[in-house]
Amino acid sequence: MEGASFGAGRAGAALDPVSFARRPQTLLRVASWVFSIAVFGPIINEGYVNSDSGPELRCVFNGNAGACRFGVALGLGAFLACAAFLLLDMRFQQISSVRDRRRAVLLDLGFSGLWSFLWFVGFCFLTNQWQRTAPGPGTTQAGDAARAAIAFSFFSILSWVALTVKALQRFRLGTDMSLFATEQLGAGTCQAYPGYPVGSGVEGTETYQSPPFTETLDTSPKGYQVPAY
Repeated sequence: MEGASFGAGRAGAALDPVSFARRPQTLLRVASWVFSIAVFGPIINEGYVNSDSGPELRCVFNGNAGACRFGVALGLGAFLACAAFLLLDMRFQQISSVRDRRRAVLLDLGFSGLWSFLWFVGFCFLTNQWQRTAPGPGTTQAGDAARAAIAFSFFSILSWVALTVKALQRFRLGTDMSLFATEQLGAGTCQAYPGYPVGSGVEGTETYQSPPFTETLDTSPKGYQVPAY
């Protein structure tokens, strides 16, 4: 975008909901938001089954409670982060400070990169624990939920990596300082200075009622006679 700051236009511009909804970054955030629900939802609802030795519940992923807690925490964190970053994207155009825009983009870049890595770790962890899970009635019952959590963990890796790439592209766009310089200078240079009164260029015939120094000077004051020699 020409004259843009970190991928956004002039500060204070009106937000177009249709164009905002069609942005790749918005679509990726919505997809990541849905994927996060598809991860922690099945684990919370069906991720704990009755153990064979007693009535207590155990995690379907090889009985490892840490695997279920990690999947739920990762999904909930991604869910809240997607909602927060969507709000930030909607307000990003209203941020007038270049420094604040840079911080917002860096926050997006850092968090997206971190969560991409965590999703990769979570996918490997859940897959490994599921492969070690012994077959049984509880495993059969919650098998679909476990496989769904693993599948959407993998999809989350792709979506968050794509978000990281988009944030990196926004950061590389940098800032067109002329955009903000134009706004500052435009407010001062566009003011018209008061001009001088403009005349017709033709002097009127009645500008002067009488020319100066036209009176006849009397060289001989009254009552004074020049002596004759």
